[in-house]
This record gives sequence, C-alpha cells and structure tokens, in this order.
Amino acid sequence: MPGTGDYLIIGAIAAVVTLAVTPLVGRLARSRGWLYAPSERTVHTAPIPAIGGLAMFIGFIVAFAAARLLDRFDPLFARNSEPRGIIAAAVVILVVGLYDDIKGSMPPAKVTAIVIAGLILVQNGVTMYYFRVPFLDDILLSTDWVPLVTVLWLLGMTQAINLIDGLDGLAAGIVAIAAGSFFLYAQKLSDLGLLATPNFGPLVAIIAVGMCLGFLPHNFNPARIIMGDSGALLLGLMMAVSTSVVGGRADQSGAGFVGQTYFFLAPLVIPLLILGVPILDLVYAVIRRASRRQALDVADKGHLHHRLMNLGHGHRRSVLILWAWTLVLSGFVLYPVLSDDNPSYLPFGMAAIAIVLYTVLHPSVRRRRRDNGQVPS
Repeated sequence: MPGTGDYLIIGAIAAVVTLAVTPLVGRLARSRGWLYAPSERTVHTAPIPAIGGLAMFIGFIVAFAAARLLDRFDPLFARNSEPRGIIAAAVVILVVGLYDDIKGSMPPAKVTAIVIAGLILVQNGVTMYYFRVPFLDDILLSTDWVPLVTVLWLLGMTQAINLIDGLDGLAAGIVAIAAGSFFLYAQKLSDLGLLATPNFGPLVAIIAVGMCLGFLPHNFNPARIIMGDSGALLLGLMMAVSTSVVGGRADQSGAGFVGQTYFFLAPLVIPLLILGVPILDLVYAVIRRASRRQALDVADKGHLHHRLMNLGHGHRRSVLILWAWTLVLSGFVLYPVLSDDNPSYLPFGMAAIAIVLYTVLHPSVRRRRRDNGQVPS
C-alpha cells in the first residue's frame, strides 16, 4: 500500500495544479461575467469571480490521475469501482455547483443533485460498512440502510462546508486543517492494521488538503476569487467520502493500547469533532431558522463568522479565530490517537481558554462595545 510520502506527493500535485489554474479560472469568469455581486449578506464590496470550485476540481482530477499512474497506488485502483464512483459524484456536484454560481438555482435542485451523487457513491461501493456506537457493539449496515446513511452523511457534510463559506479563506482553511488531521488519523489506523483495504479515504483527504492549500493564496482576504457553491459542495463531498470509508470501515477491536482513548469511540465521531466549527454552525443555523419559523434555505447573517465580525473583529481576524478553533479541536482528537503516552488535555484546555479570552477581550471588541454604550468609557 502507498506510504505517507506517496500521499504527500499526490497532495503536492493537487496544490500546485490548483494554485496554477485558479488565476486562469478567474480570468475566464471575468471574461464571461460569471461574478458574484455584493449584497447585504456578503463582505465583498465589488463583483468577484465565483467559480473557484472549477479550479479545485481540476486540481482534484489531475492529482487523482497522477495517483492512478503511480505503481504504489495500484492496490487502490485495481479491479475497484470506487474511483469511478468518486469521480462521477464529483462531476455531478461540480455541475450543479457551477450552475448555481453562474445562473443561480433553487435549493431543491442542489439537494436533488447531492442525493444523486450519494446514490452514485452507493452504486459504486463508496459507502461505510458499519458504524460503532461508543462503548457498544458495531452496528452492521444492511443493504436497505446503506443508501440512506450515505446520502444523509453527504448532505450533512456538504451543507456544513457550504454554510461556513462566508468569509475569504474560511472554508478552505478549515477543510485544509480538518482533512489534514483526518489523513493523519487514517494513516495511523492503516499503520496499525485497523483499516480495511483498499481504502480511498487517505487519498481523498490528502487531495482535499492540497486543493485547499493551492486555492488559499488566491482566496485569503482580500480574495481575488471565491470557491462558490461548486467549491464548497466539492469539498463537502470529499470530506464525506474520506470520513465514511475510513470511519465506516475501521476495525477497532485491536485498539486497546495506552493513550488511544478515542479508539474506543466510534471512528465516525472523529470527523464530527475535527469539523466541529462548521458542524456547530450548521446545527445552530437549523435551530435559529426553525425557531423563527423560517425555511432552512433562507440566508441570514447569524453564522459564527458574522457574529465574530459583529463583535468587532475584522475579516482576517475572524477567519483566524475559527481556524484556531479547528486546530484545537483537531489536536484534541489526534493527540490521544497519535501519542503512545497517557494523554494530558491541559494544553488544549488552556488553548481553548486563550482563544475565548482573545475573542471577547480584544481591544477592537472592547472599543465596539464602548461605542455601542455597552461598557462605560
């Protein structure tokens, strides 16, 4: 099976290709007028190319093809229908995302496309086999449940990434951190012989990392291009694929060694913790809109990044704060997995407290509160 170095080569290819083609995609968008116009819920003040997902898809396809050409990845591709399923699902996601970015589409159309992509994954075997309830027995998924679980997992991941994509570089940075963390987790499982092979989870995860790192130089504030729905949905698909085929196929029966606390929990809990920021934002958005009796597809400015900016943090600082939370959550999850020692969670608790204090006590926040009359001058 491929080693870590082999995967890093593929990730580097995805990064370089995405970095190189993104300006070309931006020029195409400007020449065709495929621009995202400013509105009351956006932070941009001028039209901006909105099809960055196309550049990310090109990086994905080239990296995927490079892996296919390398001998070390032959065990993954030989007599395996999963590569076709992953590519076909990505194409469906890209097409509906691009259509929405260029012409706009109704939410039911996007949901339908995501369901179709999920069924394509099921048809080609890109599914989880079972999931483990913490401290209980494994639950084997019957053929009747596999399509529903796969589609729901894909819907959850795509919507979480799509909703958090509200500031320049936010979604790309969070997915880069989360996918990189999950790649390390998957590699640890593989090294311990606890991951069913062949498994595309590590490959898809490291390609997602490369795509995001290649896109970020063009997307960080002030962004010259945004990923749009095409990019956000594509990243959601890749996270859904990597987490399901790793978390839903990991054998935890042999994970009884010191310091490996999280191996006794469901592997599918790991990505939920690593992606805690976008998932929390998704849950809060559902609750917020339900309490107001609004449809779930109604856009608003109540997301985590909007709230940080309302506190007084600038665009870049809000992004960095949410990146920091993703790093802390990823470290919290990975430390007991990667360490051979009894874990100490004190550093993560201190880091979390430091982020909270920085968030609420930053001079810009105090200045905003003073200007609003919330604190005495």
